[in-house]
Amino acid sequence: MSLHADARAVLGAWTAPDARQEELRRFYLEHLEAHEDGMWRGCLPGHVTASTVIVSSDGSRAVLTLHRIHRMWLQTGGHCEPGDATLAAAALREATEESGIRGITLLPRPVRLDSHPVPCGGGSLHLDVQYAAVAPEDAVLVRDPDESADLGWFPVDDLPEPSDDACRALVRAAAEAASAHRGAVWAAEN
Repeated sequence: MSLHADARAVLGAWTAPDARQEELRRFYLEHLEAHEDGMWRGCLPGHVTASTVIVSSDGSRAVLTLHRIHRMWLQTGGHCEPGDATLAAAALREATEESGIRGITLLPRPVRLDSHPVPCGGGSLHLDVQYAAVAPEDAVLVRDPDESADLGWFPVDDLPEPSDDACRALVRAAAEAASAHRGAVWAAEN
């Protein structure tokens, strides 16, 4: 299955949590239907990207990166690459590259979608598919200066500024998804 087909399958099966998210889900699917290259940076009307909020194993903290260009604290993420077999693999690759954390557990389904304008190719849209992941208990952040200006753990209810509403909403959704995941794991073990 191609990355394009995987993204269509993921978005086709995803249950949006509200009407705005459902509107975005449908927009993404229409975009992919209209653009065979809709997964790649070169698709200038817009392209699908993958991002992840990494939360601590207890769910109290989240990893954010200070974006080098936008100078805002945001989740890890970015463009899909030819080696990415799935949208989830792209999200996990970006999270690992940007945080330096090994052994991240990516939760299986996206938690949110966010579309926003970016300067790619002189102006485009990122159609961001956003995931949640859980870091191992012994996680160590390793900042790559090519990836970010700074990197840190922050309380999920006290994120640094500047950030934006989309990032704050994603952190809340990721913390909730991680909590539900912990509950399911605990129930399965007991």
